Amino acid sequence: MTISTATYEQRRENVRKRLKDRGLPPLLVSFAANRYYLSGFELHDPQCNETAGWLVISPEGRDFLLTDPRYLDAARRDWNEDDIFIYSGRKYDALKDFFKSNSISALAYDPKSINIFEHEKLTDLCELQPVTGLVEDLRLIKDEAEIKIMEESCALNHKVYELLQPKLQEGKTEAEISWEVEQLFRNNGATGLSFPTIVGVGPNAALPHAIPGNDKLKENDLVLIDMGGRLGDYCSDQTRTFWIGDKPSDRFLTVKEQVQEAQMAAIKVLRPGLPIQHAYHTAKAVFEKYGVEKYFTHSLGHGIGLETHEQPSVSPVAIGELKPGMVITVEPGLYYPDWGGIRWEYMVLITEDGYKIM
Repeated sequence: MTISTATYEQRRENVRKRLKDRGLPPLLVSFAANRYYLSGFELHDPQCNETAGWLVISPEGRDFLLTDPRYLDAARRDWNEDDIFIYSGRKYDALKDFFKSNSISALAYDPKSINIFEHEKLTDLCELQPVTGLVEDLRLIKDEAEIKIMEESCALNHKVYELLQPKLQEGKTEAEISWEVEQLFRNNGATGLSFPTIVGVGPNAALPHAIPGNDKLKENDLVLIDMGGRLGDYCSDQTRTFWIGDKPSDRFLTVKEQVQEAQMAAIKVLRPGLPIQHAYHTAKAVFEKYGVEKYFTHSLGHGIGLETHEQPSVSPVAIGELKPGMVITVEPGLYYPDWGGIRWEYMVLITEDGYKIM
């Protein structure tokens, strides 16, 4: 399933309405995921220090895609060619003429998504008005097409775990398992990984973002794997912790049961209108019951969609309430540096009357 042109147009209309309601000038969209959400053009920038292009969304109805010659053919596939502006080496000289010819004297912008150099250059060309969340607030709520794609992406993640588990054998390194994960995702339809795969054996599993290395899987030890793939450009993200061997240790079983109990306690309270931080505190209360809360060292989860980590953050200081259409992860964990860690993660859709585990 793909996102239709009409959907991108409606999303821009939603932004346009917000601009009008707030009396704002045209919005400069410079963050890659927001650009893609509103246009279907280039989900990723080519490098950290480069951009594939910007959008300008006007309150009055004419929107522009600004990019460089490398992307002209790609831009034509997603955008009306009359509204594509190509800049080249002298980008800001070209933008000066573009702004003048289209009577753009002011722009709204997200201060988190342009750097100081860009800000200084743009300030020479027009008035800048900072505004945050105009697009991200819309991305919080997934529409029907997004939910369908994310269900398919999550199903692929489940399939990869099923294919991977028999490969978790003594002697394989963390790096080899990571490479197995990437191949399985690619061979089964993913366009890439959501994030670099996390694999931690034994004490390395106590590192929530362990980098796979040369440590080998050992009999009678644990391995934590956190992985995700992109399908239809939308991310999956799931963590599982496995025991290598036929008989898991009592400690492994106890910690796993505590983690899964905390996870299900938090999931069962999810519903529209629930203060987001309440989900975190519900999981933590389970750990407090067992006196292990100090080993729970991160937030309960996060929003997921075009990015692996997006709003809302399911943390103890989260602001706001859950709403239908939000997709979040619920991933409590307990981490013991001398032994290892266990994390268990589900993606969960907030429905009209509760939740659905994806």
